[in-house]
Amino acid sequence: MTQTDDRSLEGPSRRTVLASAGLGAVGAVGAASLAGCGSAQQTASDAAGSATNAVKDAISKATVPVGGGKIFADQKVVVTQPTSGDFKAFSAVCTHQACIVADVSDGTINCACHGSKFDITTGAVKNGPASSPLPEKKVTISGDGISVT
Repeated sequence: MTQTDDRSLEGPSRRTVLASAGLGAVGAVGAASLAGCGSAQQTASDAAGSATNAVKDAISKATVPVGGGKIFADQKVVVTQPTSGDFKAFSAVCTHQACIVADVSDGTINCACHGSKFDITTGAVKNGPASSPLPEKKVTISGDGISVT
């Protein structure tokens, strides 16, 4: 008489099922992470592309402080006045991960997302992690107004 091994008829063990479920969950999380990463890259790309838009209305020179600047987040532009009467404009989209810069103080344009700082005169990186300067925009002054393209 031959003895039958009943385990071969039972199907996968509990350990095999649990391990497979765990790998499936890891795969789902990984896929979600990758999808999120792609979305972030797409958003960054969109923001950088939108930064080429011009400021629609003239900006009053009086709204841009000497030695500082003003951010126009909806237009993705920052206008600075390093010295009296000298106006500069840059993309307000941080070159690190496409956050909109948060403020202008102490001679720098500052991104709150990861701490990058850019020079208000040149847009050059003063503090990383950004490694590229903010792209400069063309400034046209007419009377008391500033136009940016």
